[in-house]
Amino acid sequence: MVVRDPHRFVNELDESARERLAARLESRARDDVFTRLLDNYVARLALPPLAEVLEVGCGTGVVLRALARRDDFTGRALGVDQCGHFIDTASKFSRDEQVDSRIAFQVGDAHGLDLPAASFDAVIAHTLISHVTAPLAVLGEMTRLVRPGGTVVIFDGDYASLTYGYPDHDFGRLVDEALTNVTFNNPRIMRDLPRLLPGLGLKLADAWGDAVIEIGHASYFKSFAETYVPYVKRSGLVPEDAMDTWHNEQRQAMENGTFFAACNYYTYMARRI
Repeated sequence: MVVRDPHRFVNELDESARERLAARLESRARDDVFTRLLDNYVARLALPPLAEVLEVGCGTGVVLRALARRDDFTGRALGVDQCGHFIDTASKFSRDEQVDSRIAFQVGDAHGLDLPAASFDAVIAHTLISHVTAPLAVLGEMTRLVRPGGTVVIFDGDYASLTYGYPDHDFGRLVDEALTNVTFNNPRIMRDLPRLLPGLGLKLADAWGDAVIEIGHASYFKSFAETYVPYVKRSGLVPEDAMDTWHNEQRQAMENGTFFAACNYYTYMARRI
């Protein structure tokens, strides 16, 4: 049995697997669900003119590209990610969208970055903290890098709440848990943040939750299943033929309008004391 978060170990994947993960990130970025969740906190950042923004675990750069396209953003942004393939993709897309004058990308490990302390007005982790090896180390590094009074944003899912509708409830729960375990190293980390942030020197300024739900149709959760079902099959947590049956029934439900899936997402905005 092999259970390994592919994002955590992305540099150990082959090129085709990295390309599939990159495609998932870009597909998610085009989804209305993603846009709404991102806009919810970007609109509340209240950045100063010429703000310096850092995103740790930037992936293919979708968050920073969206920020750079906003009329109210007049600063510069830096994205770091451990995966060179993601960074190359992010740089290409930023050039293609002609926002590269406002964004730079570089390879780096969010657990420890070679960047000067207190050098950013805002530091963002968008669906990163659920994947990392040591969440406290990453949160500590984000705190180190933000200026006093600056904002740390952590957005991620509570993936223990992830669920797909399925007629056999017991088997459906087994698949939900398998999808969670193969995809996320820290599926419940967002429940821990209210007690962790003060010890890091961060004061919670705002926080809220969003239930992401698709009923009848599927887009956000369609892409999720297509990307991560193969990892469940390889893990041995669910027999391959049973997983194929589950996935085929999800596809059928999408086609005939009987689909259901849901997951809770949370946003924390904290100030460095």
